Amino acid sequence: MASPRLETFCCPNRDAATQLVLDFQPQVYGSLCLGSGLVSLLLTIVQLLPKTKHGYRRHGRSMLPKPSSSRILFLVIVCDLLGCLGILIRSSVWISSPGFISNMSLMNTSDIWPSSFCVGSAMWIQLFYSASFWWLFCYAIDAYLVVRRSAGISTIVLYHMMTWGLALMLCVEGVAMLYYPSVSNCENGLEHAIPHYVTTYAPLLIVMFANPILFRRTVAAVASLLKGRQGIYTENERRLGTEIQLRFFKIMLVFMICWTANIINETLLFYLEMQPDIKTDQLKNVRNAALITWFIMGILNPMQGFLFTLAFYGWTGWNVDFNFRQKETAWERVSTSSLTEAAHNGTNGSFLDYPGYIQNQNKTEIGNSQQTDEALSILSEGNGSIVERLSRNSPVYQGW
Repeated sequence: MASPRLETFCCPNRDAATQLVLDFQPQVYGSLCLGSGLVSLLLTIVQLLPKTKHGYRRHGRSMLPKPSSSRILFLVIVCDLLGCLGILIRSSVWISSPGFISNMSLMNTSDIWPSSFCVGSAMWIQLFYSASFWWLFCYAIDAYLVVRRSAGISTIVLYHMMTWGLALMLCVEGVAMLYYPSVSNCENGLEHAIPHYVTTYAPLLIVMFANPILFRRTVAAVASLLKGRQGIYTENERRLGTEIQLRFFKIMLVFMICWTANIINETLLFYLEMQPDIKTDQLKNVRNAALITWFIMGILNPMQGFLFTLAFYGWTGWNVDFNFRQKETAWERVSTSSLTEAAHNGTNGSFLDYPGYIQNQNKTEIGNSQQTDEALSILSEGNGSIVERLSRNSPVYQGW
């Protein structure tokens, strides 16, 4: 589970709300996180391994660079895997060595390893999940720029700088404020905890509120792009627009499922933290709701990586092919190989290569169709058949 309360655990003088969730069935909670993280890690790896199933076979090694959106989606999953790995390690240690938690509660203990492990594992989890949020934000930006024909080859470098720079800066800044003047003697008071919570939830809230706006603008731009292909909006264009809209919806649905419980839980714990006594009968329902959402977080947070592979690529199957040099992985679709073949056959990297594709057409019309098909192929990865039908109906396409 990924929560700013993880870093608060490391302070021996932690607040009563944090102590509430820490003391409630720690072994059961650790086992739940461990099981969820292990299932997510294994299924995500299975999803990404090359498959022998039809549609994943490579027709030759691609000589063209992958679009930035494909790389971003892969980096989102990698960050989720690394964050899930941190959850697995932390949960395993907490289950096997309960003394780590009890030692962290001692003010003047000479054993620094429990606190060091607590801080290190919490920062690891926060850093990679925060990077995953920033990559999702970059994906929304990149999708919009691709449709607007504004994304360049060097854009991915800027995304790397923004994602890792912001994730590292916010993580270090929040932890430094929380652990002032030291981990063994954290300052009490919300003025030290709030900056840490803000730096943790800022990227999450940005994705939650900004990405739907960017996705909506992208879908609107896609509709204009499709209409501009032939001057009409046929059933194929409408179907592709729906597929792209559905793709964005699935991304946001997974994100909301995995992280809404965190927002609710943090709101409840913050409310309890403001109360003089959290053990009163009037707050019983609030305490129960906080504990329920706490366990929900332990299940859903580690599952984000696997659920995203389903949203990005669908279920890729169990037919794993370990001949890595000849097969492609799940994120390299038939559209990539088709794009490569088109490049080798001299069509300047158009999306699909058909006989007579450039017959009796002017270069401007071909270039515009190429750019449109490439933009649509990036946004509709996994739906190459729909884009293929669109290309066949394009005015620059000549039948077999």
